[in-house]
Amino acid sequence: MNHLRAATLTVRDVDAAAKRYARWLDYRVVETGEVSASLAASWNAPASAGRRLRVLQPASGAPVYLRLVEGDIPDSYRALRSYGWAAIEICVNDVEAVAVRMADSPFEIIGPPREIPGLSAIYPMQVKGPDEEIVYFTQIRDDLPTFDLPRAGALIDHLFILVMACSDLPASLAWMAASTGLAIGNAGMDIEYTMIAKAFGLPLDSLHTIGMMAHERDAFLELDQYPAAATTRPRATGQLVPGVSIGSIVVPDIDAAYATRSKDWICAPGLEHSCIYGGKRRGTLLDPDGTLIEVLER
Repeated sequence: MNHLRAATLTVRDVDAAAKRYARWLDYRVVETGEVSASLAASWNAPASAGRRLRVLQPASGAPVYLRLVEGDIPDSYRALRSYGWAAIEICVNDVEAVAVRMADSPFEIIGPPREIPGLSAIYPMQVKGPDEEIVYFTQIRDDLPTFDLPRAGALIDHLFILVMACSDLPASLAWMAASTGLAIGNAGMDIEYTMIAKAFGLPLDSLHTIGMMAHERDAFLELDQYPAAATTRPRATGQLVPGVSIGSIVVPDIDAAYATRSKDWICAPGLEHSCIYGGKRRGTLLDPDGTLIEVLER
């Protein structure tokens, strides 16, 4: 389970956000600094250059990170209403215990622990943070027939799935496969998805289609078809979008990915210093909905 490397969240106050994640999720800061001009340019966010950042790691020490970048969040932004990275999903070893902890935290419980009909291998809940970031906490009970799922090494462990909101799910799945060399793990499954239903005022039992991207038995990207009422995400001029702004993944062959879809890359593969990259080359893709996908070489 090593193809998901990091998620980047846009926050109003990076120190306050880092303290929240340390206090309530047991994450620790492993890197501090500012966004370099080259990194900001590679994200098509030049106005984010010089803004403070913190990189956090879970208590288990797993090399899967959260990166907090300070930014301005438009008043019009509401979570789960726009295209782009919609949520991060973190594995936990006891979701009921996590729910008790979150009840006293600054994170709002928007989905209490709930069994998913026909999917007994996972037991999830969802919260919303003060910066309108959405976090799923999921207890893994078993592997799936075609995928392996991680077991948490701490009460709250590492990121294991990134959730993307799409305007055209089949097109996004095909684009992702062609652009990254990943495989379509599931081309479409209809489920009751209360987070989406609540966000758009739809019946809670309405069905929504989701797909998965995978590499071998590692499924780590969930792509969701969003309703027609969804919009492009608002953002401060030249900055990263609010909420989950970037997903960082390891691809099977970064050179092949660049050769295949160089027109969709904001920058060619190159070196950038951070514990997230581990001395490997990285670059950034822009998907058809404007979502930033940071890709790292194996």
